[in-house]
Amino acid sequence: MRGNVSYNSSSSINRFPMLKLVDCFLRISAIPLSIAAIWLTVTNQEDNSDYGKLKFSNLTGLKYMVCISGICAGYAFIAAVSSWLRFLVTKAWLFFLSDQIVAYLMVTSGAAVLEILYLAYNGDQQVTWSETCSTYGKFCSRIKIAIVLHAMALGCFIILAVISAFRFFSMFDPPSVSSIKEEEEGRT
Repeated sequence: MRGNVSYNSSSSINRFPMLKLVDCFLRISAIPLSIAAIWLTVTNQEDNSDYGKLKFSNLTGLKYMVCISGICAGYAFIAAVSSWLRFLVTKAWLFFLSDQIVAYLMVTSGAAVLEILYLAYNGDQQVTWSETCSTYGKFCSRIKIAIVLHAMALGCFIILAVISAFRFFSMFDPPSVSSIKEEEEGRT
C-alpha cells in the first residue's frame, strides 16, 4: 500500500499559510493578464488598401486563445474566491485537476498563436505564403503583446499547478521504509 490519507486534509494548507497567499496572489494576477490579452486581441484590426481588413476573427487560433483566456480568467476568479471558503479548501484534488487542465489549455492556445505569428513574420515559401507583418505591422505587434500577456498568465498557472500538486500529494503519508523492504522481500 502506498500510504494513508490524512484524516485532516486541510492540515497541509494550514501548515503553509504563506503558500495560500501566494496561491491567491497568482490566481488574482492571472485575471487582469488574461483580460488584457483578450482585449488586445479582440480590438486588434488593421486595414490595408491593397489587401483589405485583417481582424482577429479571421484567424481561428486567435479566437481559440480568446476563448481559453476567458476560461482562464473566469476560473481564476472562481478559484480565488473559493480558496477562502473552508468547505472547498479541503478539496485539494479539485484544485489540482482544474489547475492542470487550465494550464494545458493555455499551452495549446499559446502554441496556436505562436504558430500564427511565426507564419505572419516568416511566411511559408513552399506553399507560397508570404509574410504579412510588413503589411500589417500594427496587427502583428499587438498580437505579440497579447501572447506575452498570455504567457505571463500561463506562468501563473504553471506555478499554481505545482502548488496544487504539492497540496494534494502532501495529504498522503510517504511509504514507510519497513513496508518497502517487505514488498522487496515478497518479490524475491
